[in-house]
Amino acid sequence: MESRVILKKGEGRLLKKGGLWIYDNEIAEQDLKGENGSIVDVLDFDGYFLGNGFINLNSKIRVRMLTRRTKIGEGISLDDLIFERVKTAWEYRKTVCDTSSCRLIFGEADFLPGIVIDKFEDVLVVESLALGIDRLKDKIIGAVKKILADDDILIRGIFERSDSKVRLEEGLERYKGFIGEEFDTKVLINENGVKYYVDVCDGQKTGFFLDQKYNRRAVSGICKGKEVLDCFTHTGSFALNAAKGGASHVTAVDISELGISQARENAELNGFSSNMDFVTRDVFEFLPELAAEGKKFDVIILDPPAFTKSRDSVKNASKGYKEINLRAMKLLKDGGYLATCSCSHFMTQELFYEAVRSAAKDAHKRIRQVEYRTQGPDHPVLWNSDTSFYLKFYILQVCDEK
Repeated sequence: MESRVILKKGEGRLLKKGGLWIYDNEIAEQDLKGENGSIVDVLDFDGYFLGNGFINLNSKIRVRMLTRRTKIGEGISLDDLIFERVKTAWEYRKTVCDTSSCRLIFGEADFLPGIVIDKFEDVLVVESLALGIDRLKDKIIGAVKKILADDDILIRGIFERSDSKVRLEEGLERYKGFIGEEFDTKVLINENGVKYYVDVCDGQKTGFFLDQKYNRRAVSGICKGKEVLDCFTHTGSFALNAAKGGASHVTAVDISELGISQARENAELNGFSSNMDFVTRDVFEFLPELAAEGKKFDVIILDPPAFTKSRDSVKNASKGYKEINLRAMKLLKDGGYLATCSCSHFMTQELFYEAVRSAAKDAHKRIRQVEYRTQGPDHPVLWNSDTSFYLKFYILQVCDEK
């Protein structure tokens, strides 16, 4: 008999709606013949075959699905399945986005749960977050290299950034290092006509936030001749797009000295240093000081880190989003523009909307929506997997009440 799990009667509701996770409390029986992390058959309570997934006895997410109704080894081999999934992911991105630098594999949204692969020009950065997919990592990377080579794209280096704390919940150690030959991990990319050095070894996440590519371009279009404040600038990406869009002056703020140092370097790389200032400060402390000085801006950009990474802290996160947006609105000139976002999955679109709306009310401002956007198409939202939808992004015009 092969390894299998059997669901409790009435369980697996998310799975049956198209989701890819089965939690430990949904399982009636589990019979593992192979190693932890191996592929198992998933059966409903009545024996109906639901698909294949990999199991992890250490995780509350007990099974992550690879197939639905298809049995690996009968309908398709594991190697062919992986190649097909990677090929489909690449063909999709060639259709919908600039692939010079992009998220090539986005976990569950590309039906390869638990793995992320970012392409920065001719370098790949891999983040493996689940035990089962970690066992398949080499097969996936091999498929990626073969498929890119077929399009005459040669990869000169691969770096692994599997250093997230999430791995500990899977019973995995955190890891960071080269896959294959070593190379210079400071990688030059060009996005929206702006050049950046991406530090794939020590930068945040995989080195650069590719999901905001087209949101940065949208902001660039409203900055001509404007005084711009970019909060939580990280390595300066929004600030640089504002400068490229013709901003009269840009002030970029971040609490990280490393981030500000990299932002300065990127400004010099693009020839924008003359009309940009860089400030190493806590944004929550800096904005009240600007208000006390009577400072006003035409455009303010808020791209904070996630204020919540769990449902338990959503209420406090809502307060944080309201406060930062309220302070920003008070610093805007009448008719100025606010670009504001949340990158937390748990901060839903409705909750974020309400936080910004409430901030406008308390600031005695009227807001007009210019655009609502989300993550770039290389970070596709799988409608059957809520966790794939995380980035909410508004461009708003903020007017005084009169």
